Formats: sequence, C-alpha cells, structure tokens
Amino acid sequence: MDEQVKHEVIVYSTPTCPWCQVAKRYLDDRGIAYTDVDVSADYQAAMEMVRKTGQQGVPVIEVDGEFVVGFDKARLDALLGLS
Repeated sequence: MDEQVKHEVIVYSTPTCPWCQVAKRYLDDRGIAYTDVDVSADYQAAMEMVRKTGQQGVPVIEVDGEFVVGFDKARLDALLGLS
C-alpha cells in the first residue's frame, strides 16, 4: 500500500465565504491536512496573501508553495497528486 505524500497546505479563508467551506470540506473528505488562516481576523496574514498572490478574494489555497485561487478542483487534484 502506498503511503500518502504529505503536502504543506494553507487555506486562506473567511468564516462567511461559501467557497472556502467547500474547499475545506473537499480537503477534509480526502484526508488532506491543512492550516486554515482566517484572513478576516489576521490582518498580517491577509497582507501576506495579497503580497504573494495579488489576490484579495478568498479562498486562496497554497500547496507546497504553489497557489490556487478559488476552488479549482482540477488544479488542487494535480498539486496534491489526486488526479
């Protein structure tokens, strides 16, 4: 049986963002561990996200240093080796 590769995953989100909830549920359902960063409560994290990606909207998902803007299932699957 193959061991699952561990990825460093960060989800930049807000509590009121429906696509953020979809993205986190998608990761949860696949057993992917992630750090959830609430950019509505952490100004420094929000500014870091904008600096790294130029994006002000969420979700922004970082997988091993690569960024996915919005809930892009195909891109997430590719980065996580799920495709």
